Amino acid sequence: MQADLAILLPEILLSLFALAALLAAVYTGKDKMASALVWLTSAVMLVLAAWIGLGDATTQIAFDGTFINDGFARFSKVVILISAAIVLVMSQEYMKRRDILRFEYPILVSLSAVGMMVMVSAGDLIALYMGLELQSLALYVVASLRRDSAKSTEAGMKYFVLGALSSGLLLYGASLTYGFSGTTSFSGIIQAVQGDHLSLGVLFGLVFITSGLAFKVSAVPFHMWTPDVYEGSPTPVTAFFATAPKMAAMGLFARVMHDAFGGAVGDWQQVIAFLAVLSMFLGSIAAIGQSNIKRLMAYSSIAHMGYALMGLASGTALGVESMLVYMAIYVTMNVGTFAFILSMERNGTPVTDIKSLSNLSSYAPGRAFSLLVLMFSLAGVPPMLGFFGKLYVLRAAYEGGLAWLAVAGVVASVIGAYYYLRIVFFMYFGEETEELDAPRNPILSGLLVGSAVVMIAAVLLNMFGIDGAAAAAAASLVN
Repeated sequence: MQADLAILLPEILLSLFALAALLAAVYTGKDKMASALVWLTSAVMLVLAAWIGLGDATTQIAFDGTFINDGFARFSKVVILISAAIVLVMSQEYMKRRDILRFEYPILVSLSAVGMMVMVSAGDLIALYMGLELQSLALYVVASLRRDSAKSTEAGMKYFVLGALSSGLLLYGASLTYGFSGTTSFSGIIQAVQGDHLSLGVLFGLVFITSGLAFKVSAVPFHMWTPDVYEGSPTPVTAFFATAPKMAAMGLFARVMHDAFGGAVGDWQQVIAFLAVLSMFLGSIAAIGQSNIKRLMAYSSIAHMGYALMGLASGTALGVESMLVYMAIYVTMNVGTFAFILSMERNGTPVTDIKSLSNLSSYAPGRAFSLLVLMFSLAGVPPMLGFFGKLYVLRAAYEGGLAWLAVAGVVASVIGAYYYLRIVFFMYFGEETEELDAPRNPILSGLLVGSAVVMIAAVLLNMFGIDGAAAAAAASLVN
């Protein structure tokens, strides 16, 4: 038991920190300490990320396989914790100025991060569900954090209702899988489903589990919550939705497919390929008509999850590696993009209309160029880092025998480039309009520029070793 608890120590420490912070906030000045709590929570997350990333590199199993701490889980946790910490830091000043910074916010983000860490380490259907629900329940609350806003309340309600539906689908699939395999353990399920084809009951279970997980990654046709929740939630919360939870959900998706159903790749490969194609094309086409930049980023996330699923659909270690590399790049691009969106103000009021960026290059050339780099990277324009992320997943799909999927990915990427380049067009060639305010928060400017620099410098510096770490992580999962 003691050895098992030692393996779960990062999750336990973050949970204890969240509970201690809750007690401290309740018995002191409550929202008066919210700003300090944001910084403290971010620091704790960064320390845990460093601890996990630099810790023991062996595969550790706790509670009879219920919890797995391997290279794959550690890679995912580091990305989750760093992105959550950065989003907390960049949201503090924005929320404080609008009087929506509550002490509950960093605590809920901490608890959702604990759920995400459990998700990527789950070795059992029950652990999977516990992690997923801990993450989801916290996210439902932060989506509706702005209680005096009808849009924010509506976003939280939509997310909750549709999230409950997806949880029901996933639970039904888990119960079917348990009924036909006789176990909830991933290691037990993979032994029970060995063979050329799954039994009909397990196949139905797999379909329902896949549907529940597809909802969490915003894959079509389970994407319907994403645009409204992205638009209605406070912008810092939207930035959080676009980063850490996406990494956690994709990590869980890969864990379930390979650890529980890895012996039946042929049965789930085509399903995930189908989800990938639908997501890439709907996300790319639906974003074209968007004028609200938060809704545009929602459809962008749907398309990008399609590209990440393309890597997973290959069913190989290279596919998992490409998915991890893609998600790390995607999270970095989103941090910079949302740092810019958070700084979009006119006369102190937030603006989200894309046309408000018109002629930005004439009075803020540095901000315009940084956003141009990020838009090019999101579009997959070489030589930006985003291009190499897409190249990774396209190569994985091709080498996995899914050449048609790789071709579809290229076509969807060309379509999707339109709405990213449209933003660039407004910034450099748009009609003169009232200028946006200069950014008040140097942290946002630093993250915007830093993210843009990474998109260029990482190409020259061998991706800072991310591809090597992702390859080791993929090898620990697919064996």
